[in-house]
Amino acid sequence: MPRLGFGTGRIGDDSDIDGYGEVVASALKIGYRHIDTAWKYFTEKAVGDAIRASGVPRAEIFLTTKVSHEYLRGDDFARKVDESLANLKLDYVDLLLVHWPSPDQVPLAETMTALAQAKRQGKTRHIGVANFNIAMLEEAIRLCPEPIENLQVEYHPYLDQTKVLAAVRRLNLPMTAYCPLGRGKLLSDPVVAEIARAKGKTIAQVVLRWHLQQPNVIPIPRSSNPTRQAENFNVFDFTLSDDEMKRLHALARPDGRIAKPAGRSPDWD
Repeated sequence: MPRLGFGTGRIGDDSDIDGYGEVVASALKIGYRHIDTAWKYFTEKAVGDAIRASGVPRAEIFLTTKVSHEYLRGDDFARKVDESLANLKLDYVDLLLVHWPSPDQVPLAETMTALAQAKRQGKTRHIGVANFNIAMLEEAIRLCPEPIENLQVEYHPYLDQTKVLAAVRRLNLPMTAYCPLGRGKLLSDPVVAEIARAKGKTIAQVVLRWHLQQPNVIPIPRSSNPTRQAENFNVFDFTLSDDEMKRLHALARPDGRIAKPAGRSPDWD
């Protein structure tokens, strides 16, 4: 799983979807090989089209998609996996995630059985969960007949995920970080701007570097701008000092969480 990915959650309204393949094509041309999509994003078709048109061998791309919370019963789950593969026009994905825990109290064992079945049928190579708290993650691991291999959650300097990070390291899981730039909120932060000036880097590059210097953390920034896509990808030629890392960690705030949909959010750690 590449240490840096490209997120394809929609940028703008639904009218942007038809042209979204160009966004993904640009990312692949720049060098991204880890692409994250989901049925709920409505970008699966564009992602699949871009992958096929890119000329990049399928085996070189790590592709993630997700089954939405409305479809966590066994039969529904299997149907949505097949629908995602049809949208992508691909035989398999590299990572299949449960997008959010069930708000309708679908037994987790039923969902985990369906998730494991998708892997056993060759429809995905790896499986995991997104937006689970630690207790839910541990229960998913206990109930799933196949190994859970990834947790995807929101993570950026404004959101303290110390407890979750400790858990995934204890469980030896990679943690994919969505909204790594705080949906742009960090781009105007004066502390990050000061560090960026000192490094001769963009604010986004500094924040992504902060993610990458933490064990088990894999950021998946998104951008429709090819220049910013390239800047976000160019984050492996510098390092942050221990003091700079601490200053960025210190930006965490109680109201830092962005993704907190009513009725779907678990009791966050």
